[in-house]
Amino acid sequence: MDALTLTRELIRLNTALDGEAAAAALIARRLEASGTATTVLEWRSGRHQLIARHGGDLDGTNRPVILTGHLDTVAVDTGSWTADPWGADVTDGWVYGRGSSDMKAGVAALTVAFITHASRPHRCRGVHLLLTAAEETGCEGARQLADAMPADPWAVIVAEPTANRLVLGHKGALWLRLSAHGRAAHGSRPELGDNAALRLARAVQDVVAADIWPTHPQLGASTVNVGTFHAGQQVNLVPHHAEAGLDIRSVPGVQHAALARAVGTAAGAHVDVTPMLDLAPVLTDPAHPAAESMRAVLRELGLTDDPLPGATYFTDAAVLGGPALILGPGEPEQAHVTDERCRVENIYAACDVYTSLLDKACAQH
Repeated sequence: MDALTLTRELIRLNTALDGEAAAAALIARRLEASGTATTVLEWRSGRHQLIARHGGDLDGTNRPVILTGHLDTVAVDTGSWTADPWGADVTDGWVYGRGSSDMKAGVAALTVAFITHASRPHRCRGVHLLLTAAEETGCEGARQLADAMPADPWAVIVAEPTANRLVLGHKGALWLRLSAHGRAAHGSRPELGDNAALRLARAVQDVVAADIWPTHPQLGASTVNVGTFHAGQQVNLVPHHAEAGLDIRSVPGVQHAALARAVGTAAGAHVDVTPMLDLAPVLTDPAHPAAESMRAVLRELGLTDDPLPGATYFTDAAVLGGPALILGPGEPEQAHVTDERCRVENIYAACDVYTSLLDKACAQH
């Protein structure tokens, strides 16, 4: 199977926040044609996930390698694209389309490496391929697959876009809803009301300015973004309710429950704080044997082996666990952008990396 061909087939399937069933079915057909039995699970209608296994023991005693990627993409504003988002056109060494970098090229490379490895007779420690739905909205699909994970995998290889650089961790994600309540009044008599929008605006400013955001020597500083702010029903009415959504990217060293309490204290007694998403940070020790094996593979293939400090985005490893090795052929700066693209040469290089790593993992078995 050719990795570029599979990448293009996946791009041509519109899985923008839906429709992963078609992508899971495509990959299941490719796996089954190679002799690998697969399990396709329905997360929601039309949104399917895939599990394939080769070698090892069903109880996971051989510490299998987990290969994982997500099948969904973010939405597309077709009017802003010059390329066809689902055309999968190849131009000047790049393949274009939504999901080309994030992360259908990575999924294709993982699948090809899995099939290549399974076709080689050897004593296999076990390889699991987990392809998820609904990662882009908070690793929702991966939660369904978490129970299928072995308790102590050799490594979890996540094919998120890193331009084939090794990343050993990522920040956590804590999304909070801040709600303020006031009292409605006519817009011409604001002194008779209690403006919830103003109350919440002041609270959000206090939260952002508060000295509650820790830093980490590897993952850097925690960040907070005010992603949404909603208040009011019409312009001539004092709003009695307001809500804001905060996207906090956290680092190891602070519990999310404690961070949420600190946000509540900074926001004040008249603002309610409700968690919407809670994903812990992920961090793998650079001296972990799996990380050292990955670095050895990269050196052998003539690729850069120095790990990057860490990713700002989250991955399914936040749910599936670790030790996590994040490496994929996509370009990180191409994720979610207009005219998204991926280098063709990176797709083939990623296949070589994954295949060599699986061989090295089984040689240690």
